[in-house]
Amino acid sequence: MILTLVTMLVIIGLIAVYSASFALGQLEYGSPYYFVARQTMWAVVGTGLLVFLMRTDYHWLRSVSPLLMLAALAGLAAVLAPDLGVNRNGATRWISLGPLPPFQPSEFAKLALVIYVSAWLSSKSRNLRSFAAGLAPFVTMVGLVAGLIMLEPDMGTTIVIVLTTITLFFVAGGALSHLLALMSIGGVTAVFLVVTGGYRMDRIFAFVSPEADPAGRGFHILQLLIALGSGGVTGLGVGASRQKFFYVPGAHTDGVFAIIGEEMGFIGAMAVILLFALLVYRGIRVMLNAPDNFGSLLALGVTSWIAYQAIINIGGITRSMPLTGIPLPFLSYGGSALAATMAGIGILLSVSRYSKGYVAARELRPAPRRAKRRLKEESA
Repeated sequence: MILTLVTMLVIIGLIAVYSASFALGQLEYGSPYYFVARQTMWAVVGTGLLVFLMRTDYHWLRSVSPLLMLAALAGLAAVLAPDLGVNRNGATRWISLGPLPPFQPSEFAKLALVIYVSAWLSSKSRNLRSFAAGLAPFVTMVGLVAGLIMLEPDMGTTIVIVLTTITLFFVAGGALSHLLALMSIGGVTAVFLVVTGGYRMDRIFAFVSPEADPAGRGFHILQLLIALGSGGVTGLGVGASRQKFFYVPGAHTDGVFAIIGEEMGFIGAMAVILLFALLVYRGIRVMLNAPDNFGSLLALGVTSWIAYQAIINIGGITRSMPLTGIPLPFLSYGGSALAATMAGIGILLSVSRYSKGYVAARELRPAPRRAKRRLKEESA
């Protein structure tokens, strides 16, 4: 079920990326297939990671989690290096290595942090309620990663990381008082970052009253809402979007859900939300049936990561919450995000292969014909 849902989302994403980006690709790069070709390449890379991790025992991730965490920190630090970091639209979030396409270390840092925190929490279950042995090192770990990502700056990714790790901390057995303290610290920090960052305050104003400045701060959100409203119930048809012609900024990245709503209508948009809801439901089922705490936390971490990111993206596009510029999993253009998310799904499927229900079903599976024939001959 998980594999089927992810396959459907990736296929819908490739179609949506092509539809939303062919005009931009033709204008800037002379090819309408520029963006979808690169997204397809990363989808192939992500499929390879998914298959490899799905067929590998997830327990080995516990032993390599410190190395993955060090690699993630090194990648986040390398982004800030002048010779390696690539600046786009005022943010330095990518690394360029020679002829290779730029990639975004923060996307792989999400996966590395989920693995590391899951391994750490599963080994600290007895001391997790202690401030010195539980809360303090947890805040240090997450704060270091979040701080490096905020230097890019990328508040949307930081929010997803903080929410995901706090969820893991609470489910693993963290004290309620510590959870409240984490939420308070996060809330105060978020308010400080919004007040001190000019573009973040603009997004708050755009969320509260975009109509007050329709050609300035409110332009982005109003164009997204126009795209959604233009689709009606059944949509204008695949490829027939009008807002993708340079009205919606980032139509193939952060705003792809609005283009899906315009072309496929309310029915198509709700179908995408339903696919995500089913994926989260199945992820929670895997968590509940995992054979150990490490597998349970891994499944919860991957599921929470995808769920929070989808909620924040769709919430911003529908004006249910302020825009953060975060991609929609599997659907938005972005090779690093797609590959990292599919790798996370591979880990989720690996945990599922060792779950209680799957192992029981595998033990009850009928023997192959050759084995049956051999048993019949021996009994005769």
